[in-house]
Amino acid sequence: MKILARLVFGLLILDAALTAPTIEPINYNSESYDATFEDLDNLYNYENVPIDQGEIERVTVMLSGNRELLTPAPQPDDVQEEDEDEESTPRLIDGSSPQEPEFPGVLGPHTNEDFPTCLLCTCISTTVYCDDHELDAIPPLPKHTAYFYSRFNRIKKINRNDFASLNDLKRIDLTSNLISEIDEDAFRKLPQLQELVLRDNKIRQLPELPTTLTFIDISNNRLGRKGIKQEAFKDMYDLHHLYLTDNNLDHIPLPLPENLRALHLQNNNILEMHEDTFCNVKNLTYIRKALEDIRLDGNPINLSKTPQAYMCLPRLPIGSLV
Repeated sequence: MKILARLVFGLLILDAALTAPTIEPINYNSESYDATFEDLDNLYNYENVPIDQGEIERVTVMLSGNRELLTPAPQPDDVQEEDEDEESTPRLIDGSSPQEPEFPGVLGPHTNEDFPTCLLCTCISTTVYCDDHELDAIPPLPKHTAYFYSRFNRIKKINRNDFASLNDLKRIDLTSNLISEIDEDAFRKLPQLQELVLRDNKIRQLPELPTTLTFIDISNNRLGRKGIKQEAFKDMYDLHHLYLTDNNLDHIPLPLPENLRALHLQNNNILEMHEDTFCNVKNLTYIRKALEDIRLDGNPINLSKTPQAYMCLPRLPIGSLV
């Protein structure tokens, strides 16, 4: 019986071995990887694996020194959020920004050093402040500049084109520079100029000035006896304040505008005054009501020698009466 049982068991094993499928050998060819990958796909088939059982994460490679860092790549939702953040964040406009053409003139014209004036100086609306920047020349100004301040610099000359085409310019203040020369047409063609301050410089000759001026301060310069042209202020009907102190002047520049309120001539070299300097000797009823502030102190003139020169004034000049 045992022999018969062993014989039946052996026949069953033989039958199972003969009916089992045979696996063809895989040939790895280093010169043809395509065939190898196809064989592997046939051998390992993942078509029946549910997609939700695995989670695929895309990564990008970032270099850090000599190491590679793997960081998750931004998903589509993240990218959209970043774009929205960029659109909502205001961007700084600077001199090198590609957006600058959308805002023409924001930083003003460029200087000779190819640097925008409004980065070198300070521009607030139509006012440009260039005080104490060691400038040796007038920088190019924005077209609509109305008020220009460049005090405590090293400017030596004012050229005819420094203020060209600045039709809105109303005030120029160049106090405490080294200006010794001014071109004849530097100010004459400025149609709106009202206030000109050139005090504490080295000016020897005033150029022709626009008749629109209401305020002039050229104190502490070197005008001397020939620095002011004859009748330089005659047609300035709106001139209210004229300050010419410390200039070594030897005379009062005549004629003076009718609406002049203040005339400061202290610390000069004025020796004499005529009776018609302020008044009209042919009309004894004439009164110059506006001129209430005349300073002649610090001059070698004796005011008591010409009493008729002040009869039309509301107040006597300040100066020596002895």
